[in-house]
Amino acid sequence: MAQAKSDEREAFWESYGPLDCSPAALWRASIYEARHLAALRLERLRLTKPEAVRESYEAMTKILTELG
Repeated sequence: MAQAKSDEREAFWESYGPLDCSPAALWRASIYEARHLAALRLERLRLTKPEAVRESYEAMTKILTELG
């Protein structure tokens, strides 16, 4: 998400440096994405949005498949 916009975030990435694209870093990023999706699912449940909850299963399946 931090890479999605090119506003003041560009200054952050210039200071932070390039992303680590090693296998371990990519695996860790997938874990964080899965955690984010799980939090979204809980929020969608809280808001009583069953259709949005169903959509989250496809996204989570994709990430979990990538994790192997």
